[in-house]
Amino acid sequence: MLEAGRIPLISIVAPMWNEEQTVDAFLTEVMAVVQRQPKYEFEVLLVDDGSHDGTVDRVQSWITRYSQIRLVELSRNFGHQAAITAGVFEARGDAVVVMDSDLQDPPSVVPELIQAWCDGADVVYAVRRQRQGDSLFKRGTARLYYRVLRSLSDTDIPADTGDFRLMSRRVVETLRNMPERDRFMRGMVAWVGFEQVPVYFDRDPRHAGESKYPLRKMIRLALAGIVGFSDKPLYLAVTFGFVVLFLALLGVIYLILSLALGFADVVRGWTSVVVSVMFFSAVQLIFMGVIGLYISRIFVEAKQRPLYLIKRDSLSDDGIAPPAS
Repeated sequence: MLEAGRIPLISIVAPMWNEEQTVDAFLTEVMAVVQRQPKYEFEVLLVDDGSHDGTVDRVQSWITRYSQIRLVELSRNFGHQAAITAGVFEARGDAVVVMDSDLQDPPSVVPELIQAWCDGADVVYAVRRQRQGDSLFKRGTARLYYRVLRSLSDTDIPADTGDFRLMSRRVVETLRNMPERDRFMRGMVAWVGFEQVPVYFDRDPRHAGESKYPLRKMIRLALAGIVGFSDKPLYLAVTFGFVVLFLALLGVIYLILSLALGFADVVRGWTSVVVSVMFFSAVQLIFMGVIGLYISRIFVEAKQRPLYLIKRDSLSDDGIAPPAS
């Protein structure tokens, strides 16, 4: 709860990785939104995820002009979800807005998120009405994935949403107590519950540069969501195993009857046998891979390494912040 008479502090968190081409346009729009909201104080917290271009220099030039802008530099590239986690954990606001820095998440939507929070929501998630600039393949696979994820998971993860959302301070503190390393933030935020409401927007094309989520990373994030929020793939493997066992028993019965009645042929049918062996071998490998994903997640969690390491924080006097636990 806010103290009576205190102006709310809103933290806007944006991860950046090699976004030199978008920094100026992004901060121009964000600061324009900030200056049109006199009822609130703002902290614009940019998390540099190990960029090797001029991203940090561009942000530093803005810090000299605006005291609200803060830069947290990670020691290396930890990945998008880890960078979001760093920003959320380091943010000081009464509410924290997470958004991408490529302007596909329009800063103009931020006042709507804040208003919904003021009306009592703990989480305000932005739902995409349209995805301009995305290929038909990306739109189609994203739509399919969220529906599959919702059918597999017991957590109601909203469809057509990314990480663009506002979270209240109590949601942020709850996330700080969730120590998993292989993070799927949009699923974790859905899991915590509280009052969650949508705000709808049209996703703009990327302002400049290339997407930081190629197909390989999208698949990895998708698997993290499924493995992190559902054990149904394991039950599916067991169920399929019993189905195959039943079919195998039928095959044995057929073979016994064929031999007993004298019309079994040793030569004929070798193609179907080979195909069957290849098919079920592939199925076994797939489900061994499913089990391996869960074991890999256990391995990562058991190591208990920090989620991220901070190299420099522009807020601190010496520029160094302690690592997250």
